Amino acid sequence: MLTLQEYSKELIASGVLLLLLILLRTATTKLVLRYAKTNHTLEHRTNLVVKYMHLFLYVLAIIALILIWGVKPQDIIWAFSSITTVVGVALIAQWSILSNITAGIILFFSFPFKIGDVIKIHDKDFPIIAEIEDIGAFHVFLKTYDGELIIYPNNLMLQKGISILKDHFKDKDFVD
Repeated sequence: MLTLQEYSKELIASGVLLLLLILLRTATTKLVLRYAKTNHTLEHRTNLVVKYMHLFLYVLAIIALILIWGVKPQDIIWAFSSITTVVGVALIAQWSILSNITAGIILFFSFPFKIGDVIKIHDKDFPIIAEIEDIGAFHVFLKTYDGELIIYPNNLMLQKGISILKDHFKDKDFVD
C-alpha cells in the first residue's frame, strides 16, 4: 500500500500550486478591475474578461498538476494535439462565434469607441449611423435616429471602417 510519504513532494507541490493559483486569480482580477475603472469600462464587459483570465489560469494549473504528478511531457503533447484536432474540426463550422469572442476582447482592450458614441459604419451595401447602446461579448447594440435597434457582430466592427461622429444627434429631437 502506498503511503503519503511516497507522494509528499507531489502533495507539497500541488499545495504550492493551489496557493499560487489563488494569488494569481486575485492579482489578475484586481489588475483588470483597475484597468477597467481607469478607462470607465462597463462592469459586465470587465467580468467577461475576468472570466477569460480565470479560465486561462485554470488551464495552466491543470497542465502544471499533470506535470507535477509525473505525466510525461510527450504524453501531454499527444493528448493536447488530439484534443485540439477534435475541437478544431468542431469549431471550423463555428468560426464566427470564436471570431466574435476574440473581437469582443480586442474591443475591450483597445477601446476605440464607447457607449454613447454616435458612429457611422462604412458599409457600401448597408451603411449605418447609430448610437452605441451596449457592447457585449458577441455583439454591439446600436440605436438609429429612427429608434431602430441594430445588433451588430463584434467581428464586423473590426472589419468595417467606422467613423465616430461628434454631436450628431444632439441637435435633433427623438420622437417615440
